[in-house]
Amino acid sequence: MSNNRHADDPQPEVVEGLDLGSVRAFLAVTDDRYFGEAAARLGISQQAVSKRVATLEHVLGARLFTRTPRGAALTIDGQAFLPHARAMIQLAERAVSSVRPGRRALRVDVLNRRIGPAGLLRDFHQAHPDTELDVVTLVESDAAAAIAAVEAGMIDATFRAVTVPVRELPAGIRAARVLDDPHQLLTGPGHPLAGASHITMADLTGQRIWIPGIAPGTEWAAYYDDLGAEFGLTIERIGPNFGTDHLLDVLAESPTLASLVGELTRMLWPANYDLRRTPILNPTPVYPHFLIWHRDNPHPGLAMLRSYIRSVPHRHRPDDAWVPSWAARPSTP
Repeated sequence: MSNNRHADDPQPEVVEGLDLGSVRAFLAVTDDRYFGEAAARLGISQQAVSKRVATLEHVLGARLFTRTPRGAALTIDGQAFLPHARAMIQLAERAVSSVRPGRRALRVDVLNRRIGPAGLLRDFHQAHPDTELDVVTLVESDAAAAIAAVEAGMIDATFRAVTVPVRELPAGIRAARVLDDPHQLLTGPGHPLAGASHITMADLTGQRIWIPGIAPGTEWAAYYDDLGAEFGLTIERIGPNFGTDHLLDVLAESPTLASLVGELTRMLWPANYDLRRTPILNPTPVYPHFLIWHRDNPHPGLAMLRSYIRSVPHRHRPDDAWVPSWAARPSTP
């Protein structure tokens, strides 16, 4: 195989020598025809414009302008370079805008698009439709990975349950408990508790509560471990997690199985399933969602999101709520 570079391949030394300032000067002279007017547009001296154009011509190895009584006119090489120069500046501006705070979308992670924080983001979007949102669910589902993503700047914020003291989080990471999601009992129509208007935690003693997909080491595993220990519940985790639809299929047919689901979790099922969502009282177990962000993140959308969350009424409910000991008092985002 020949080591000779193809004639149409770009030469690295030429590409590396291109300077956006010189390209902007070339475009300004092209549009204004006079070096002095181009200098005024760019806010630099006429000598600086001439130097930049000369540098560009040297890098390209081509003469771009010819001087005429009516100003600078493009040579044939200048005409050939012109559309590429405009595209180059447009691409550079888009590249800068893509990372400039306020120009790119606010990237927020939610654990699941059905749960309360996703609904909170939908409400925020309705209140602030001009704030572009990029709602994502990270491949790594544990809180530590989400916090690391915030710390690395991969996302602007995440909603998770924080099971360690906030003071133990990485430097610069901030977390605030912002949304409590009351649990309900989800049953099929044949379950003994299906007809109740409400139930108590004592009513759940001895009941088969099935929640597949509780991954060890996750924040929701810590939550359900503490919930079970506090109230003497047996939470079954057996079987593969085939998703919400499979859970609903099983519950609809079972006279013994029940599950726990957040009041704010969106679920749809066929009418013939006749599933029941029953409030739990005295106390009401609530899942504590935290907003996690980096202290030094300047994105204006993040400030707007935090302000919106502070303004939402009844973020923490009900009065008899039970939360694990690691969920501190509700705090301000």
